[in-house]
Amino acid sequence: MPQMAPLLWLNLMVMFLIGYFLFYSMTYFIKIPIKPSKSKSSIKIMQKNWTW
Repeated sequence: MPQMAPLLWLNLMVMFLIGYFLFYSMTYFIKIPIKPSKSKSSIKIMQKNWTW
């Protein structure tokens, strides 16, 4: 079975890296940002009195 030359492995790695970066950059920029709601949600804090 013939082996691949080192330059062919380098070309193959470069092609996979380009595909990897294109795929992840596209999925990053396609995502639609969600606008935060303007209504304030009140945080309820329950205080407990500790006795020993």
